[in-house]
Amino acid sequence: MEIHLPNSAFLGNIDPFIRSYRPNNKKELKISFNDAWVSVHPVVLCMVASLGLYVSNGGGEIFCQKPTATSKHYLERMGLFQILELDSEIKIKSHESAGRFIPLTQIFNSQELYKFITEMIPLLHSEPSHVEPIKYVISELVRNVFEHSESEMGAIVCAQYHKKNNVIRIGVVDSGIGIRKSISYSYETEDDLHALQLALTPGITGKTRNIGGTETNAGAGLFFIKSIAKVNRDFFVIYSGNALYKLLKTLPGSPIKLNMNPFEDRSSRSNNFPYWQGTVVGIDISLNRHQTFDKLLELIRETYFKDIKERKKERFKKPKFI
Repeated sequence: MEIHLPNSAFLGNIDPFIRSYRPNNKKELKISFNDAWVSVHPVVLCMVASLGLYVSNGGGEIFCQKPTATSKHYLERMGLFQILELDSEIKIKSHESAGRFIPLTQIFNSQELYKFITEMIPLLHSEPSHVEPIKYVISELVRNVFEHSESEMGAIVCAQYHKKNNVIRIGVVDSGIGIRKSISYSYETEDDLHALQLALTPGITGKTRNIGGTETNAGAGLFFIKSIAKVNRDFFVIYSGNALYKLLKTLPGSPIKLNMNPFEDRSSRSNNFPYWQGTVVGIDISLNRHQTFDKLLELIRETYFKDIKERKKERFKKPKFI
């Protein structure tokens, strides 16, 4: 496999980076970097880390180019070489990271997730009103890995706070069975993109065919997270198999509507990307909104349960004979 970290790869322009990924020989991973500068979203680092762990756990080899970019210290501080057990030969001075980033972390269970979130929040120096959406997004995405991915390597998580834009960028990646296989336990899927559509539709989960899910899995996590991004006019990306779905920013002045069908949102999507074994999720969360998270969640839940009620009513509507 081959993966190249370019000059820039954030959610808005992540497509070229993903298309450059080469998922060929799974017994080796070649990592290369832009020679001059590397500036990437945390989800990109999660992808590289996940691939590296997948290869090394399978007894393969990792070949990593020696980074020469001016920004190479960022890669070291984010823990890319540490998690892959590679010696980057990059020397960094004592650095105060609080309020900036959460390095790459591998999480295997609920206890480690709780510990991660507990230690993460103080480092971000976020206001109380900002803490809840961050905790919710990371908790839901990692729980999805535990409940659906069947990944032997858990979830790879990374986050970064950008003070200038007051935005936190979050990535959660796994190398499990992928969205399509997970959803296919309960629903027929045409392809990977159709599977993403189902996964983002509230009330649908691979755990059951019941609309609204089960008592412990309502099939609403990804819908809620996408809705948080939409209400905040931010990006959200999910990539699994050959399919990529990217929620685009809602234009300024445009009304916010929470669509149950993700394809009705302003988005880009395609089913012809290089195959990713597992699931990749990236989200940006702007922290300078006036609407509180509780009100946002209330709106999302209200929309969700209204749709579930209408779909159940439609499914069980009895035919009338004249």
